[in-house]
Amino acid sequence: MTRRSISKRAAVVTVTTVLALGTLGTVAATAGPQHETKSTKSTKPSKKQIAALFDGWNAALQTGDPKKVANRYAPDAVLLPTVSNEIRTDRAEIVDYFEHFLPNKPVAKKVETHINVLDSDSAIDAGAYDITLTDPKTGKKRVVEARYTYEYEKRGGKWLIVNHHSSVMPEG
Repeated sequence: MTRRSISKRAAVVTVTTVLALGTLGTVAATAGPQHETKSTKSTKPSKKQIAALFDGWNAALQTGDPKKVANRYAPDAVLLPTVSNEIRTDRAEIVDYFEHFLPNKPVAKKVETHINVLDSDSAIDAGAYDITLTDPKTGKKRVVEARYTYEYEKRGGKWLIVNHHSSVMPEG
Protein backbone atom coordinates (compact mmCIF):
# COMPACT_ATOMS: atom_id res chain seq x y z
CA MET A 1 0.00 0.00 0.00
CA THR A 2 1.29 3.41 -0.86
CA ARG A 3 1.36 6.41 1.40
CA ARG A 4 -1.23 8.05 -0.86
CA SER A 5 -3.71 5.14 -0.64
CA ILE A 6 -3.31 5.04 3.17
CA SER A 7 -4.08 8.76 3.37
CA LYS A 8 -7.07 8.27 1.08
CA ARG A 9 -8.43 5.43 3.26
CA ALA A 10 -7.89 7.48 6.42
CA ALA A 11 -9.81 10.38 4.89
CA VAL A 12 -12.71 8.11 3.90
CA VAL A 13 -12.84 6.56 7.38
CA THR A 14 -12.74 10.03 8.98
CA VAL A 15 -15.54 11.39 6.78
CA THR A 16 -17.66 8.29 7.40
CA THR A 17 -17.15 8.58 11.17
CA VAL A 18 -18.05 12.28 11.19
CA LEU A 19 -21.19 11.63 9.15
CA ALA A 20 -22.21 8.74 11.39
CA LEU A 21 -21.67 10.72 14.58
CA GLY A 22 -23.52 13.73 13.14
CA THR A 23 -26.49 11.54 12.21
CA LEU A 24 -26.47 9.86 15.62
CA GLY A 25 -26.33 13.27 17.35
CA THR A 26 -29.26 14.54 15.31
CA VAL A 27 -31.34 11.46 16.12
CA ALA A 28 -30.52 11.76 19.83
CA ALA A 29 -31.32 15.47 19.90
CA THR A 30 -34.69 15.07 18.21
CA ALA A 31 -35.71 11.96 20.14
CA GLY A 32 -35.75 13.69 23.53
CA PRO A 33 -36.26 11.89 26.83
CA GLN A 34 -38.21 8.69 26.41
CA HIS A 35 -39.66 8.68 29.93
CA GLU A 36 -41.31 12.10 29.76
CA THR A 37 -45.07 12.02 29.41
CA LYS A 38 -47.66 14.75 29.14
CA SER A 39 -48.59 14.30 32.81
CA THR A 40 -45.00 14.81 34.06
CA LYS A 41 -44.18 17.86 31.96
CA SER A 42 -44.31 21.21 33.74
CA THR A 43 -46.36 23.78 31.93
CA LYS A 44 -45.65 27.47 31.81
CA PRO A 45 -47.94 29.57 33.97
CA SER A 46 -50.11 32.14 32.26
CA LYS A 47 -49.44 35.86 32.54
CA LYS A 48 -52.66 36.07 34.54
CA GLN A 49 -51.30 33.56 37.07
CA ILE A 50 -48.10 35.58 37.44
CA ALA A 51 -50.10 38.82 37.81
CA ALA A 52 -52.03 37.18 40.67
CA LEU A 53 -48.75 36.81 42.59
CA PHE A 54 -48.63 40.60 42.93
CA ASP A 55 -52.21 40.59 44.21
CA GLY A 56 -51.16 38.07 46.86
CA TRP A 57 -48.23 40.27 47.89
CA ASN A 58 -50.50 43.33 48.07
CA ALA A 59 -53.01 41.38 50.18
CA ALA A 60 -50.18 40.35 52.52
CA LEU A 61 -49.38 44.07 52.99
CA GLN A 62 -52.98 44.63 54.12
CA THR A 63 -52.56 42.15 57.00
CA GLY A 64 -50.05 44.50 58.65
CA ASP A 65 -47.93 41.45 59.52
CA PRO A 66 -44.30 41.81 58.32
CA LYS A 67 -43.72 38.05 58.63
CA LYS A 68 -46.67 37.28 56.34
CA VAL A 69 -45.25 39.66 53.75
CA ALA A 70 -41.76 38.16 54.16
CA ASN A 71 -43.25 34.69 53.59
CA ARG A 72 -43.82 35.76 49.97
CA TYR A 73 -40.02 36.02 49.52
CA ALA A 74 -37.46 33.23 49.08
CA PRO A 75 -34.97 32.86 51.95
CA ASP A 76 -32.19 34.16 49.66
CA ALA A 77 -34.27 36.95 48.08
CA VAL A 78 -32.93 40.42 47.41
CA LEU A 79 -35.18 43.39 48.19
CA LEU A 80 -34.35 46.88 46.93
CA PRO A 81 -37.21 48.67 48.70
CA THR A 82 -39.14 51.76 47.71
CA VAL A 83 -38.57 53.95 50.76
CA SER A 84 -35.22 52.75 52.09
CA ASN A 85 -31.66 53.02 50.83
CA GLU A 86 -30.70 49.74 52.50
CA ILE A 87 -30.55 46.59 50.35
CA ARG A 88 -32.17 43.63 52.13
CA THR A 89 -30.70 40.19 51.43
CA ASP A 90 -32.18 37.81 53.99
CA ARG A 91 -35.45 37.12 55.77
CA ALA A 92 -34.56 39.07 58.94
CA GLU A 93 -33.70 42.18 56.90
CA ILE A 94 -36.86 41.86 54.81
CA VAL A 95 -38.99 41.50 57.96
CA ASP A 96 -37.23 44.54 59.42
CA TYR A 97 -38.06 46.63 56.36
CA PHE A 98 -41.73 45.70 56.50
CA GLU A 99 -41.88 46.31 60.28
CA HIS A 100 -41.07 49.94 59.48
CA PHE A 101 -43.05 50.18 56.23
CA LEU A 102 -46.37 48.54 57.18
CA PRO A 103 -47.42 51.12 59.81
CA ASN A 104 -47.96 53.41 56.78
CA LYS A 105 -50.75 51.04 55.63
CA PRO A 106 -49.41 50.70 52.09
CA VAL A 107 -51.80 49.84 49.28
CA ALA A 108 -50.25 49.26 45.86
CA LYS A 109 -52.08 49.66 42.58
CA LYS A 110 -50.47 48.72 39.29
CA VAL A 111 -50.44 51.44 36.65
CA GLU A 112 -48.51 49.55 33.97
CA THR A 113 -47.30 45.97 33.90
CA HIS A 114 -45.15 43.82 31.63
CA ILE A 115 -44.97 40.12 32.42
CA ASN A 116 -42.43 37.74 30.92
CA VAL A 117 -42.95 34.06 31.66
CA LEU A 118 -39.46 32.63 31.24
CA ASP A 119 -40.26 28.96 31.80
CA SER A 120 -42.41 26.74 34.00
CA ASP A 121 -40.56 27.85 37.14
CA SER A 122 -39.61 31.50 36.61
CA ALA A 123 -41.17 34.78 35.54
CA ILE A 124 -40.61 38.52 35.72
CA ASP A 125 -43.24 41.19 36.35
CA ALA A 126 -42.05 44.77 35.78
CA GLY A 127 -43.79 48.09 35.44
CA ALA A 128 -45.11 51.01 37.45
CA TYR A 129 -47.38 51.25 40.45
CA ASP A 130 -48.81 53.80 42.81
CA ILE A 131 -48.40 53.08 46.50
CA THR A 132 -50.80 54.92 48.78
CA LEU A 133 -49.33 55.50 52.24
CA THR A 134 -51.17 56.79 55.30
CA ASP A 135 -49.24 58.74 57.92
CA PRO A 136 -49.82 56.82 61.19
CA LYS A 137 -49.84 60.06 63.25
CA THR A 138 -51.96 62.35 61.09
CA GLY A 139 -53.94 59.99 58.89
CA LYS A 140 -52.88 62.05 55.88
CA LYS A 141 -52.54 60.00 52.67
CA ARG A 142 -49.90 60.41 50.02
CA VAL A 143 -49.29 58.53 46.80
CA VAL A 144 -45.79 57.38 45.90
CA GLU A 145 -45.34 56.80 42.17
CA ALA A 146 -42.82 54.02 41.73
CA ARG A 147 -41.43 51.54 39.25
CA TYR A 148 -41.02 47.90 40.16
CA THR A 149 -39.55 44.58 39.13
CA TYR A 150 -40.51 41.26 40.71
CA GLU A 151 -38.60 38.15 39.76
CA TYR A 152 -40.45 34.99 40.75
CA GLU A 153 -39.27 31.40 41.01
CA LYS A 154 -41.30 28.32 41.75
CA ARG A 155 -39.59 26.49 44.59
CA GLY A 156 -40.97 23.37 46.20
CA GLY A 157 -44.22 23.94 44.31
CA LYS A 158 -44.64 27.50 45.67
CA TRP A 159 -44.07 30.76 43.78
CA LEU A 160 -41.69 33.06 45.70
CA ILE A 161 -40.17 36.46 45.08
CA VAL A 162 -36.42 36.06 44.57
CA ASN A 163 -35.70 39.63 43.53
CA HIS A 164 -37.83 42.71 44.18
CA HIS A 165 -36.78 46.20 43.12
CA SER A 166 -39.01 49.16 43.75
CA SER A 167 -37.97 52.79 43.45
CA VAL A 168 -39.63 56.17 43.40
CA MET A 169 -40.04 57.50 39.88
CA PRO A 170 -37.09 59.76 39.18
CA GLU A 171 -39.24 62.30 37.37
CA GLY A 172 -42.24 61.89 39.71
